[in-house]
Amino acid sequence: MPREAPFDAIVVGSGPNGLAAAALLVRAGKRVLLREAHTEVGGGTRTAELTLPGFRHDVCSAVHPLGVLSPLFRQLPLAEHGLKWVSPPVCAAHPLPDGPAALLLPSLGETAELLGNDGPAYRRLLSPFLRTDPHGLLADMMGPLRLPKHPFLMARFGLRGVRPALGLARGWFEEPRARALFAGCAAHGIMPFNKLLTGAVGMLFLLTAHIEPWPVVAGGSQALALALASYIRANGGVIETGQPVTSLAELPDSRAVLFDLAPKQLVEIAGDALPQGYRRRLARYRYGPAFFKLNWALSEPIPWRDARCAEASTVHVGGTLEEVAAGELEMWRGGHPGSPFVMITQQSHFDPSRAPKGRHTGYAYCHVPNGSSVDMTEAIEAQVERYAPGFRDCIMARHVQSPSDLERYNGAYVGGASTGGVADIFQFFTRPVARLNPYRTPNPRLFLCSAATPPGGGVHGMCGYHAARSAFPEASLGL
Repeated sequence: MPREAPFDAIVVGSGPNGLAAAALLVRAGKRVLLREAHTEVGGGTRTAELTLPGFRHDVCSAVHPLGVLSPLFRQLPLAEHGLKWVSPPVCAAHPLPDGPAALLLPSLGETAELLGNDGPAYRRLLSPFLRTDPHGLLADMMGPLRLPKHPFLMARFGLRGVRPALGLARGWFEEPRARALFAGCAAHGIMPFNKLLTGAVGMLFLLTAHIEPWPVVAGGSQALALALASYIRANGGVIETGQPVTSLAELPDSRAVLFDLAPKQLVEIAGDALPQGYRRRLARYRYGPAFFKLNWALSEPIPWRDARCAEASTVHVGGTLEEVAAGELEMWRGGHPGSPFVMITQQSHFDPSRAPKGRHTGYAYCHVPNGSSVDMTEAIEAQVERYAPGFRDCIMARHVQSPSDLERYNGAYVGGASTGGVADIFQFFTRPVARLNPYRTPNPRLFLCSAATPPGGGVHGMCGYHAARSAFPEASLGL
């Protein structure tokens, strides 16, 4: 009689998706081994003292609108394992050259009121998706191409959101404030605003704010990874850190292997275990733009000209819709805008564990071409100074993460792209290649569970959930 394999599943990589896959499988009673090359679990959800002692910075992910709404995370008892979400009074602020900042508040009605003449249009755009089952709608969105459980609501969202962000913003709104608020949310898609689906990205991020405020994790984003790891261990899973995997021969026997890695890494590890044609298709995968990120130790909060920006977990700095669109288009074409769109997060405003008393952390990034070697420090800080005069005087220390730094930190961030790849109309549902089941490979034992599969980037774990279900259909939460 053949000897039983010691594990049902092996997960390679402990980013949010790898941890999510392992958590679902141990919940279903599977014997799971999780291997991580780094000395700590987490992937993009790690926290470290990057500048000065006592200043705890999120290395990659920082604010988690999709994490708090994740259909999987909501069904796991992660609070029992140390996870605590901390919600701000303002989800996002978008300062403008003239007048007060545009504010994305948890309340749809209060946000609309602040948008003046565009308030009624803002309500009409989003209210249909908040009236019935917004969590169910998000679950439909956060998966592969399939028959949704809310087909009519999904169709309505798709008809509105399939448009380019530039056309949608100009078609629905008349004034700069509402257009800018939409632009900041659409820029999370990291694509030019003349591309299809960028309107859907803007709508999605606006929508999430009115379901749950955009939270940070108490103690740092790593606390989310540690909560998932604690749950996995409590349910019999085995986690081995400091164990890089370079070939399948290094892994013990198992029924399935799930990779929370980039397609490039999957090819390197699997080698001839995958057909040559499939490997060629993976080699054509488009990773898309990268990030240039700064971490600051600050002597005081950023001195925003509009004080209400300090109430937001996220501040979108980039000016008007037209300014943001021009900068993102230039970046997409291989340039480096002098006035880039900058994403800023302010975790220490809501989580005092992030910095010594009276001090603060700052976190900012802009989008750059994949593999860029251009130092964007001056351009980012000039943009912040534009809306927060005196900001530079607050900087006590600075830590820079270039695209090459990000890739060295995590090999899945190919060329510094940390979101798993371009999510345009050609690669949104067909990532990493066009297959009926995108998580399966031609080898029935090997599966991909990273952000290079639907629904793509973000800390939500749903790529891991759907990949684990593909490997073990009985491991389902009915999502």
